[in-house]
Formats: sequence, structure tokens, C-alpha cells
Amino acid sequence: MSRLQRPGAIGLRRHERRRAALVGLIAAALLAGCNSASSDSATSGSSVESRTSNPPSTGPIEGTDAWRSTEVVDGDTLYVSGPLGELEVRIIGVNTPEAGECFYEEASDALAELVTGNDLVLVVDRSDVDQFGRALRYVETTDGVDVGADLVADGFAIARRYPPDDARADTYAELQRDAQAAGRGLWASDACGASDLDGVEIVIDVNADAPGDDGVNLNGEWVRFTNAGTEAIGLDGWEVADESASHRYTFTDLQLDPGAEVTLFSGCGPDDETARYWCVSGSAVWNNSGDTVFLRDGNGNIVALLSYGDSG
Repeated sequence: MSRLQRPGAIGLRRHERRRAALVGLIAAALLAGCNSASSDSATSGSSVESRTSNPPSTGPIEGTDAWRSTEVVDGDTLYVSGPLGELEVRIIGVNTPEAGECFYEEASDALAELVTGNDLVLVVDRSDVDQFGRALRYVETTDGVDVGADLVADGFAIARRYPPDDARADTYAELQRDAQAAGRGLWASDACGASDLDGVEIVIDVNADAPGDDGVNLNGEWVRFTNAGTEAIGLDGWEVADESASHRYTFTDLQLDPGAEVTLFSGCGPDDETARYWCVSGSAVWNNSGDTVFLRDGNGNIVALLSYGDSG
């Protein structure tokens, strides 16, 4: 893995050439989604407004007047005030670091720059609120910026598919691939501090669908890490996380020699040099339909990842 120069946290955003490309990507990817959402809107009595300067709306627009941001909570959550009062909004299709994690401040600042002082449009996909009561919406500015897409394109957010609210997931996934290739934001090899990852090559394999009941057969679910490089790698303090970041495991006292592998089982068992046990309880870790396995070094830099199934 070659070292990539980390770009300035805010300096990358809103290049006119990328904005034009971004609008084009979203317009192409969402045409089918718009047709489906329009049908849903007719059923519910809402109508989808078209705005020639904006990406096509995924679903009905929230209210008839613009909204304004009143507080940015983190990189993917904000409070807005508008025609229906005040809402706490969770932006659909993206996930950003939590408080105390690497790139939390940068992602929060990037969202604040995009929304502060701008008139905003809230666009519904299919769901209204999440389990915490937050409104699930795409957030756009009235001059045509898809806020979630911009965060992903600049490497401040990770694209995440949230069925059934996934009309823009393919577009966001493509933007993430571009950000990864360019080493922007979170995808820079030293995004979370100095890290010598030159020559580090780790291959990830996952068995997400354990035989029988995943929640019972936890050791039938596993993820395997193989050192495909030429140098030994110390994994002490390195973290494994799923796409939602709700499941995290930290390696201790482990070195992978060239060609060596370690399998991380979701259930319990005796740790050794080739097998480690997460020992989760209540439910499995990896979604059968699709997820992303993240491997981060001790500073939080993304060393390797594997997306499978319906994951963005």
C-alpha cells in the first residue's frame, strides 16, 4: 500500500468541476428511484417537486419552504428549523466517526461548512424516522449540492447502504471508490496520525452466514486476516469494526508473519496465535445480506476493508 498525501480537511470541497460531475452521477443513478418514489408519494398524498438545478429528488420534499441548520451534532446528524418546526435529522446513506474517534472533528466541520447559512431541502426516501426518533432525510442545498454525496466524495463520510432507504446508495458507493483511489480524507494512509503502512497488504475473508441460527452458532461466523505482504505486522491495538461501527474488537499481543493468518470468530473460545474470539452475546456481528469489515491500526487509520453483499 503506497503512502498517500492527506489533503487539507476543508480545502478539497466544492470544486466546480466535481460538483458538475456529482450532479451528473446522481441524476443518472436515481432516475429509476425517482419514478418509484413518485408512485409512493401519490399513494400518500405527497408530491415530488422537481428542481432543475438540484439532483432529482428521491421522494417527497419535507415542507414547501427551505430549512436552516441550527446545530451540527456530528458529521451525519444535525438539527434544522423550518416549516414544520425543529427536526433532528440523520442524513441517509452516510456514516461518520463518533465523538472521540479519528476524523470526528473534521467530519463535523465539513458538514457545518456545507449547511451553515444555506437554505436546505429535506428529501424523504422511504422511512420517516430511525429507532432514535431522528428524521431520516437526504439533505440538499437549494443551489444543488447533495450534502451526503459531498461528504463521501471528500472522504469525510463512509457510504453506507440503509435498506429500504437506499435509492442513492449506488451513487454514494461510486463516489467513495473515487475518494479511496485518491486517498482523500479518511482514506489517506496517515489520516489519523503517522502510520508506516508502506508495503502492508492484508487480505480479508469473511463467512457472515453461519450454518443454522447465526445468533446461536456464533463461531460459525468469522472473519480472517492474512498477511499477504513481505514483512511481519504487529496487530497489537488494531481494531476490527463492522459497517455500523456498533461492533468493535481490538487485537492484543498478536504478530502476523508473512503468509500467516488469524481468524476472528464471533463466539467464545481460547485465544491463540491463529484464532481469536470476539465473544459477543445476543446477536451475530456480520449482516448476512451485506456489510463491511474494517481493519484499523492503533491510530485509527483504515488499513484494509472488505465490503460484501448489498453493502455500499
